[in-house]
Amino acid sequence: MASTVYDRTLLLHGSLRNEVLTLAQVERYGLDSFADADWVSIYGMPPREWYRRGIRLLGRTAVECTRDELANCIAVDVATLAARISSRPPVVIDPFAGSCNTLFWILRHLPGSDGMAFESDPLVFELTRRNLTSLGQRIELLYGDYVPLLELVRVPEDRSIVAFVAPPWGTALDEEQGLDLCRTSPPVTSVIDEIASHFPQRTIFFAVQVYEKVCASSLKELQRVLGTTEVRIYDFNEKGRNHGILLGLKGGSPGKGHASF
Repeated sequence: MASTVYDRTLLLHGSLRNEVLTLAQVERYGLDSFADADWVSIYGMPPREWYRRGIRLLGRTAVECTRDELANCIAVDVATLAARISSRPPVVIDPFAGSCNTLFWILRHLPGSDGMAFESDPLVFELTRRNLTSLGQRIELLYGDYVPLLELVRVPEDRSIVAFVAPPWGTALDEEQGLDLCRTSPPVTSVIDEIASHFPQRTIFFAVQVYEKVCASSLKELQRVLGTTEVRIYDFNEKGRNHGILLGLKGGSPGKGHASF
């Protein structure tokens, strides 16, 4: 009998989805899927180190989290462009917290910024809350759906807003067709519209995590919503499986139209 392959299907859609992974399982996923036992490196640590420090992940989170190498690249670009919007440290919002690793890195590159994240899955929320506490990380993590919780967010007038948008991809990602941004859960465009509606007089800097291959029609729809956008793909030599970020601005006072970089 063939041995079990630790891949995206098993951890995200299979029996390990809501199971807390052992260190051996985390490393096996890295080896089987990417030929790298240290693939799931988060919070600036390889698996063996973060596991020793008490960090734990569910199967689904190990797949959906943004590993350090990629999260750092995203954070550098986000911080660089956010600095063009305002000289004041922004408030960074992550409506789909997961492990909070990308937010962790963005805050590293934006000293003095405040981070707020939302997580609606009770298992993911509890593990991430414990992980952040053990790291001494000051991220305001709220339990529940981001839509009603946005009502609680108050951003000072002199602070800009950065929103990192990476809803669960689930079946929206097809290795052949690429990522359909209209089929994420929820669709990326609806997330952007929801956040913008809560801050109607503010210009918001959106950073949307994307895949090297993106469904053309969904990308066109996202560009319609955001206006001026910029896509950056980070080449890690993953043979068509590289990830990236789409950057754009939305909002502002009525009559001014879309903001631009």
